[in-house]
Amino acid sequence: MSQSHQPIIPLTGAADEAPDTGLGLAAGKMEFDLAVVHSTAEETAYTWDLNTDRLEWESNAPGVLNVCDKSDIDTGAKFAAMIAPEHRGLHRQEFEKTARTPPPGGTPYRIQYRLAPNGQHSIPVWVADHGLWWPARDGQPGRARGVVRILSDSYVEEQRLLYRSTQDELSGRLNRARLTDALNAVILRCSRSRRHAAFLMLAINNLPMINEAFGHHAGDDVIGAVVGAIRSKLRGGDSLGRYSANKFGIILNDCGPGAMEIAANRFMRAVRDLEIRAGGAQVHVTVAIGGVVLLDGAQTVHQALSSALQALEKAKQTRLEGFVAYEPNSASEIARQRNIAMVEEVISALEDGRMRLALQPMVSTATGRPEIYECLLRMERPTGEIVTAGHFIEIAEQLGLSRLIDTRTLEMAIALLKKHPELTLSVNVSSLTANEPDWLAALQRLTADDPALTQRLIVEITETSVIVDMDMMKAFVDTLRELGCRIAIDDFGAGYTSFKNLKALKVDIVKIDGAFVKGLMTDAADQAFIRTMVELARTFELQTVAEWVGDEDAATFLARAGIDYLQGFHYGQPILADQYAPA
Repeated sequence: MSQSHQPIIPLTGAADEAPDTGLGLAAGKMEFDLAVVHSTAEETAYTWDLNTDRLEWESNAPGVLNVCDKSDIDTGAKFAAMIAPEHRGLHRQEFEKTARTPPPGGTPYRIQYRLAPNGQHSIPVWVADHGLWWPARDGQPGRARGVVRILSDSYVEEQRLLYRSTQDELSGRLNRARLTDALNAVILRCSRSRRHAAFLMLAINNLPMINEAFGHHAGDDVIGAVVGAIRSKLRGGDSLGRYSANKFGIILNDCGPGAMEIAANRFMRAVRDLEIRAGGAQVHVTVAIGGVVLLDGAQTVHQALSSALQALEKAKQTRLEGFVAYEPNSASEIARQRNIAMVEEVISALEDGRMRLALQPMVSTATGRPEIYECLLRMERPTGEIVTAGHFIEIAEQLGLSRLIDTRTLEMAIALLKKHPELTLSVNVSSLTANEPDWLAALQRLTADDPALTQRLIVEITETSVIVDMDMMKAFVDTLRELGCRIAIDDFGAGYTSFKNLKALKVDIVKIDGAFVKGLMTDAADQAFIRTMVELARTFELQTVAEWVGDEDAATFLARAGIDYLQGFHYGQPILADQYAPA
């Protein structure tokens, strides 16, 4: 058999690929479990003298291998001529891989390859080849005995489907599920052996730009080139998998902090040296890498992924390429644990019905009476302690609880409107909620489209959420207006929404950000801003609300400037909704 050498990862060990043969598999690395090959498959045996290259076959070999005579396959070179070019040399490479400590009873090997007995134009078959080899006096492979078994088409198809279910189709590497499985296995092995391993998270820095400039096909070419470069620098037993669109996870066995940094620099250099053409142009690609040592910096799969991603984000702050190793930080870990505990507490309060509404009045400057009440969320702990939203709302929204919170707030607000026919309420809605139809569906369900309820409901949207997706927000606002609700823009002045956009959205009320009100009586610029806002609002026929009104002097100035409603602690602390009583 040919002694040509090609860089492959053999079947044994940590191979995670399979041959690219028209079956969608990567050359020479299919993860067949030869132990389950059906005994009914055709097979024959051989003895191979590697010094003379002489092959002696069992008498049934010509029939099994579909050749005319054993003389057609009586040397390794003749047999190798029938093997697909990309698979030639697998025997030698497997022998060399296992040559470190050959046992006296022979060293086992298992490989598989594609065979075309009647030349390259014939229909190929897949074969599984396994046996034992022994060294010659010089320590080099001297002889081998093996069995070649023809694999059925159904078996190959089953393996192809299994491969596709565990591999990322574009990169040919482990998909995200298999990557996390492999990471978990390494963590368990480290815990048993008390040895180090490392996990790297690698991101292709400028892939979105390449996709936009040259198209996604060019981006796919870049991914393929980067994967090839990284793969060429992996050691035997290391693993590479795709985590997301432009992120790849790398598992490095027997790797401490110093070796992890060396490996990261090796990968960055390999990518930096690539010559890639995309869309007819030369493309320069760089990567950022974050890494964590197992088990020093992470003891679970979740911790490993989280820590590596944190380190990656720091590495991406560099302009070109960079590597950052995760360093446990007691302060950040305490904050993380506190955030987790707070989220669990919020979920528990939602499930147990311990969320409460507090009402803060908006006083009309024309009548001096509260005409609107803003609904502020409170959380009641099992002890009876009431916690303001400032303690939990930001982290809850960051971790995806805003929809649940907004829906619960709406439910309590509608119940309060039904109980008090004279009451007008405003409720806050996050931009995430505005992007989903569920909240609007809940509003219609709770009010039954009754205008006696919807006309007493004002929906507040923060200014920064308006500019995220104007088309989406316009559709959301139009639906609310059809139902009879009014719309307010909260914290106006804190972002970049123009009055033109407010007009396009048909907003009814503008709530001026409290930062312009807090120091109003000592800041001439804030006073000028208030006057300008009032003048523009009148031009667009919008009502105005000033937040954070803290004293009588500010209230007087704002009323004289033309503000319609005043809101703040000057008019008292918010009260729980069950304490509300009509004036």
